[in-house]
Amino acid sequence: MHSRTKLVVRYAETDRMGIVHHSNFPVWYEMGRSDYIKMFGTSYSEMENSGVMTPLRNLNCHFKLPAQYEDELIVRTWCTAITASRIEFSYTVKRIEPDESEVELGYGSTEHAFVDSKTFRPCSIRKRLPELYDKITNNIKHF
Repeated sequence: MHSRTKLVVRYAETDRMGIVHHSNFPVWYEMGRSDYIKMFGTSYSEMENSGVMTPLRNLNCHFKLPAQYEDELIVRTWCTAITASRIEFSYTVKRIEPDESEVELGYGSTEHAFVDSKTFRPCSIRKRLPELYDKITNNIKHF
């Protein structure tokens, strides 16, 4: 299972050449992660309120084609691995063409730890949020 986050490139996201600056891809990945978690009946703020935070451990971005101002994009997000202490996501960013076909512009992945929101020490998502852990585990997309 994956989430689908649609967005339109804003002028502020482009550089002087009219091309999306690479620093926006991690922001779009975050939007995708938020939508992915919401598919399971919770949100990042609810996770944080329950005492669990997910700091970034690793980020990979691969760029194929540029996105430009006013392009309609779709970010697909899915979980590729989860353990009690970490979670990994993968992403694709595609432009939606006028004929509704999609062209891949780039892809990436992120890895996050699960930590206690007060101590920032590793914690077990399996123990803290067992329902969420089970739902995500049952929907991992393997390649």
